[in-house]
Amino acid sequence: MTLTAETAKSPLALEFCGLQFASPIVLLSGCVGFGEEYTRVAGFSNRDVGGIVLKGTTGAPRLGNPPHRIWETASGMLNAIGLQNPGVEAVVRDILPTLDFSETRFIANVCGSTIDEYAEVTRRFDDSPIDAMEINISCPNVKEGGVQFGNYPEMSARVVAACRAETSKPIIAKLSPNQTDIRENARLCIEAGADALSVINTITGMAIDVESRRPVIGNLQGGLSGPAIKPIALLKVFQVSEVARPHGVPIIGQGGIHTAQDALEFIIAGASAVGVGTALFYDPLICRKINDGIGEYLQRHGMATVAELVGSLRTSA
Repeated sequence: MTLTAETAKSPLALEFCGLQFASPIVLLSGCVGFGEEYTRVAGFSNRDVGGIVLKGTTGAPRLGNPPHRIWETASGMLNAIGLQNPGVEAVVRDILPTLDFSETRFIANVCGSTIDEYAEVTRRFDDSPIDAMEINISCPNVKEGGVQFGNYPEMSARVVAACRAETSKPIIAKLSPNQTDIRENARLCIEAGADALSVINTITGMAIDVESRRPVIGNLQGGLSGPAIKPIALLKVFQVSEVARPHGVPIIGQGGIHTAQDALEFIIAGASAVGVGTALFYDPLICRKINDGIGEYLQRHGMATVAELVGSLRTSA
């Protein structure tokens, strides 16, 4: 996507890993299918967002987890879809040609159960029009692969290194909050070749049906998202930014963003872009409202670009 002259002058426009974004908003993986779901909503436009992360994709097709796979919680939701997808060949052959790459940036979400599978999926997406790849090393709703890799820094780095060897396109490592030291994970992923970081993935949780005394989620556990996790995500973004900023590595901050103020907090904490996911389910047009709020804030504070706000948190008196 090449920004129009008018869009490029917008205070919301930014460069992310060499890619031109029309807005700091990124639509998160698993929340917009393969990029086509929200195009049917009246008033929604891909031009309102900087990028769209496609649904998690594995080497072979997957049916996903048994039901229930989604459960509403207080200020959030649990999901355990289990990476249901048609496989990377079908995505590249059948889905990518239907997407309008002139409207926004499209980012593949690379998943796998083994390091070789991650590398294979990356290799296939490298030979496609996709703009960048998010390496999903931290998925908390599958029984193998992601969650094990993402909770151990050395394993995360091995996955990133294997993917790095297969592509020259930007790689975004998606970090897990379900680990002891997210800063160490970030550092090793950067050393392994990550160009950017997504902070954070969902937090592992569960729900119980008290009448049957059984887990509500068919997979027993799922990923908690929504406003309930925002304070945790915000702290993780700040912690990771202390590691990433000296290397010039940008962050997509995510976790419970549903207002312009939420987005601004993440940007001030150190995120260059912000991910919106769960909020789309109850307000598909929320991105335009968030953009408007960010723009109004920048104007009110005399800032010409959103980049001026990134990492501007004042931690001392």
